[in-house]
Amino acid sequence: MFASSGNIIDTMASMKLSASSKCVKYLMFIFNLAFVMTGIIFLIFGTAIHAVYYNYNHILDNKYLSVPSLMIAIGIIIFFIAFFGCCGAVRENYCMLITFTALLIFIFILELSAGIAGYVLRSDAGEILENKMKATIPTYKNSTEITQFWDEMQQDFKCCGVINSTDWKAKFPDGELPMSCCSNKIGQIGSSACNITVDTVYKQGCEYTFGQYIKAHAVQLGGVGLGIAIVQAVGIWFSIYLARSIRNSYESV
Repeated sequence: MFASSGNIIDTMASMKLSASSKCVKYLMFIFNLAFVMTGIIFLIFGTAIHAVYYNYNHILDNKYLSVPSLMIAIGIIIFFIAFFGCCGAVRENYCMLITFTALLIFIFILELSAGIAGYVLRSDAGEILENKMKATIPTYKNSTEITQFWDEMQQDFKCCGVINSTDWKAKFPDGELPMSCCSNKIGQIGSSACNITVDTVYKQGCEYTFGQYIKAHAVQLGGVGLGIAIVQAVGIWFSIYLARSIRNSYESV
């Protein structure tokens, strides 16, 4: 009997929803489908950037890995949040809509944080990279991992040393350079084949070339985070408007 009465009240409340509320209801359902797509974007983008940063973890702080990791976590959480939004809109359930709104605001804050962090990392990249790179130069040739890292970076980004090729003097005082510092050589340390006097030495330091690469990705992280956060602000408005309409409909029954 009580269940039957509750169903009648739900039906009457649904009938009392205004035309604008009905429109918002369907718009919100469409928004949730788009919301799921943003989750996929966060997962793909976060995973891709995390893979890029992880390859250079020798000279990047953990905070560079934390931002794409946060984006991956946001993408996963979005799938769960979208369930409340879709069900709440279709069933016109006030409690589910309130839960959805609260979770959406939480995600909105996380996305803003990820976006802001991306821009902060961009401004800090130069100093962090310079200090980390200089710290690894003494272990070149003593560590296979560090040797491979420097050789690959200098060849990929066509750079030599941190600021320039003179940074290798501390490791090779006789003027020799890693063969990866020269455009026509790849691999390990050379003798006279690659030194500071040859014309094929890369002139630009890796702190600048690699730094530009990292800064570009940081800007992309910030742009995606802030851009999607703005879009989701619209979803917050939809959910609040629809929840208020449903509540007012119940109160008038």
